[in-house]
Amino acid sequence: MRRGIVKPENVKETTQLGQRQTRQRDAVLSVISEASGPLSVPEIHQRATEKQIGIGIATIYRTLKLLQENAQIHAVILPSGESRFEPARLGHHEHFQCRKCSQVFDIHACPLNLPRNTTLEGGFVVEDHELTLYGTCPTCVA
Repeated sequence: MRRGIVKPENVKETTQLGQRQTRQRDAVLSVISEASGPLSVPEIHQRATEKQIGIGIATIYRTLKLLQENAQIHAVILPSGESRFEPARLGHHEHFQCRKCSQVFDIHACPLNLPRNTTLEGGFVVEDHELTLYGTCPTCVA
C-alpha cells in the first residue's frame, strides 16, 4: 500500500501505536469520525469509497479490526445482532434506530439514570448498560 496525505490527528494516534498510516485507513477512520451515529460495514465501505478510490471490502474489515484493537473505534452490537462502528472517544450515550430507513443515530440524553454498581431487585448488580430506542427519525417523519 502507498502512503498518503493523512490528517494530523490520525498521524499522531497511529504513529504512537507504532503503525504506518495509509490513505485507506485514514479514509475509514475519517468516515467513522464524521458520522452522526454508528455505521454498518456497507455504509463505511460506500462512504470510504467516495473518499478513497479503490478501497476494497476486505481492506475495510482489516482496518476495522485494527482500529478496534487499538481502541480507536468500538463496535455497537444492536439487538438485531448487527454490528456497527463508532469512535471510542464518544463516552456514554445511547442509540436510536429509525424503523423506516434503518439509520442509527447517537442520542446524548440517557433515559436511564442508573449509576454503576446499582443493585436491582433480586440482587443484580449493574456494571453498565446500552440502550437502543426505535421509532421514526425526523427525515422519515417529514
